[in-house]
Amino acid sequence: MFVRLAEVTEPLLRFTVGRGAGRRRHSPLLNLATLVLCGLLAGLVVAAAMFPALAASGLAAKAGAESFEALPAELTTTRAPQATEVFAADGKTLISRFFDENRQDVAFEDISLPMRQAMVAAEDHNFYTHKGVDVKGSVRALLNNTAGGAQQGASTLTMQFVRMSTVYTAPTYEAAVRAGEDTTARKVREMRLAQQAEKQFTKDEILTRYLNLAPFGHNTYGVYAASQFYFGKKPKDLTIAEAALIAGMVKSPTYTDPLDAKGKERALDRRNWVIGQMVEIKAITPAEAEAAKKEKLTVRGTRPANGCTVTKPNDWGFFCDYFRRWWLEQEAFGATQYDRERRLHSGGYRVVTTLDPKAQKAARDNVEARLETGHKHALMVAAVEPGTGRVRALATNRTFKLDNPANPQNKPSSNPDRQGQRGTYPNTTNPLLTGGSGYQAGSTFKIFTLVAALEMGYPLDYHINSPQRYPSKYRGASGKSACPGSDQWCPSNSSPSLAGMHNAWTAFGKSVNTYFVPLEELAGAANTVAAAKKLGIRFPNAADARRANDKETADRWGAFTLGVSGTTPLDLANSYATLAADGKHCEPIPVQEIKDIDGKALEVANPRCDQAIDPEVARAAIDAARCPVGDQSAFGECHGSTAGAARSAVGHPIAGKTGTTDSRRTASLAITTRTMSVAGIMADPDWPETSASMSHSIVTPAVYDTLGDIMRGQPQQDFPRPSEKYAYGQQRSIPDVTCQSVEAARATLEGQGFRVEVSSEPVGSTCPAGSVAGTEPAGRTIEGGLVVLRTSNGVASSPPASPPAG
Repeated sequence: MFVRLAEVTEPLLRFTVGRGAGRRRHSPLLNLATLVLCGLLAGLVVAAAMFPALAASGLAAKAGAESFEALPAELTTTRAPQATEVFAADGKTLISRFFDENRQDVAFEDISLPMRQAMVAAEDHNFYTHKGVDVKGSVRALLNNTAGGAQQGASTLTMQFVRMSTVYTAPTYEAAVRAGEDTTARKVREMRLAQQAEKQFTKDEILTRYLNLAPFGHNTYGVYAASQFYFGKKPKDLTIAEAALIAGMVKSPTYTDPLDAKGKERALDRRNWVIGQMVEIKAITPAEAEAAKKEKLTVRGTRPANGCTVTKPNDWGFFCDYFRRWWLEQEAFGATQYDRERRLHSGGYRVVTTLDPKAQKAARDNVEARLETGHKHALMVAAVEPGTGRVRALATNRTFKLDNPANPQNKPSSNPDRQGQRGTYPNTTNPLLTGGSGYQAGSTFKIFTLVAALEMGYPLDYHINSPQRYPSKYRGASGKSACPGSDQWCPSNSSPSLAGMHNAWTAFGKSVNTYFVPLEELAGAANTVAAAKKLGIRFPNAADARRANDKETADRWGAFTLGVSGTTPLDLANSYATLAADGKHCEPIPVQEIKDIDGKALEVANPRCDQAIDPEVARAAIDAARCPVGDQSAFGECHGSTAGAARSAVGHPIAGKTGTTDSRRTASLAITTRTMSVAGIMADPDWPETSASMSHSIVTPAVYDTLGDIMRGQPQQDFPRPSEKYAYGQQRSIPDVTCQSVEAARATLEGQGFRVEVSSEPVGSTCPAGSVAGTEPAGRTIEGGLVVLRTSNGVASSPPASPPAG
């Protein structure tokens, strides 16, 4: 309305007030015309503001039909978009921020007095005296603007607040555009709503809401974001000059952009004008103004992090991405992924994640020390807290960022089927540690067979005569893995020295394949797969998932015990964490506290746990898992290891297992204490079927040194001793059948309920050749257990056979 009225009266106003500086004498006619005009303008303003029915009947027909007495509820309850801030577990280290509009609301008392004064001086001198519509100010602005003076706004701060609020609360984009249109109807509506806002809020509340809504350029909204962006400080610390600059930008952030060469000069002029206005409203003294004007204009223009690809390279970008993906899966934040993403970018949440800066640094340093960023092979390490599922670290030798197509850094893919394509090193945003199709983790999966067997009643002391190559019951094999002339699967051990009698302690410690395949046959492959699922393996590979979820198919998956299914470092660490927590499984979770914009804690951040397996089963499995990593079982049964240096490196009681796939395409280690579980996998993400060999000399120390660094200074906690039942089962004496015939000995033992096998290799003995020299084990074994008869060669060159050490 005011723009159109100014256009109509501009010639007369220019004649009456623009005849030259210092000219004071006007003709009586002109003075009378001015008074009449001012009265007319004031009357129109008052009429439009105070009598909406009259305005609606003519100029303001589109002003809307809201009640004069009621402020629309959405203006009092709906907030403008707010940035979500994401912190590490210490609650102080900022990982990232997510926003569509960079804004964070602050309270009145957290805004410096100069900032509040500067905004009033720049936009609305009479803010603290008018009732939402400033009639005198509007007339003054009209006369000043048409006379060629520095442009003054006719809208009060309250009216501007109402306008911004209306735009933000508009239900559609079209409605938002209409809410900002420069029309008479909109002006009249703003006047009415402004008066109601003055009844609803105090002056300080209106000013605070205004300062939290206003745009300040560079996708920066609200005084908090502006003070951070331009000066790197909080709004409570802004000086007079800094506050004046920010206040001066609100009219036209682009035109007065201090980061632009031309805009900087305009911003300086505008700043100094605002300082002068602060003197006019008596907010500051002329001396303070002069000092402020002399202050050099220095702005930082530091863009805040937004999302994950701008966080510190290699520090927590992959964790940030894991958090974001987790958020988008949570129904608590909306029915669809779109809804959840909007909440993340505009909900103003304060998120404290589970990321432990100390653990993250340990993981990152140990990864980089063994395999630097830029290598085509990926070394990936994840740390999870037993009993909560809180993910404490995710590190790999990659930079979390998109490669620049204009200036590519990534090297060619190692996959020969992708010649001409670039690989994922050194830069990638792929979820290497937490998603994708996963990587084979080898013999680390033997723990699931052991758990299934324990659940079926087979104790740790269950013996199996393990040959170098075992003809299994599983079919469908081909090539070297098949028995000669058939499709029968015949797995073998990594070394012939591993053949012989083993129980779970020695077989797990030495990683005897031909112990665990027959154990899986006894426990059932489907039960083994089910045990893996209960402990936390989630099968990211779609083909593996289909196989795992069909019991009949899973029961034919004999190679599962050797870790042929894809998994992630995160899930592998979590499965061993479940055992360390006495069988309490917790979903991996990247958050430990989420507060909404009002400070209310959300339950979605709470751990989600269940008792996956019997605590005694978990304790027995952990007892066997102490053997591979150089620790000792509670019963002193460990003899042999595959990562013996781990125990001394960590300095705490530990349990774990190494894993290697065929042709060493991957190498892995999972290791845990009572309070932290760490798993690492070394693989080629670009070519899972790589012809290169992955080295345990790289991945193994990276994992156990990470755990050692995390545990340094922590109190010692031993694993609970498992019960005798799960360790040894029901023990029975083995009858002495020394020097009996094989047939007589077999009949005696089978009559006592034992399973009997005969060794094909005779041993030295004083017994007659071909008779029984002794049994393995000797003395006692579990009820219904296996007893192997060793035959004599008739030569007393060695004592009767007894169980070999290990």
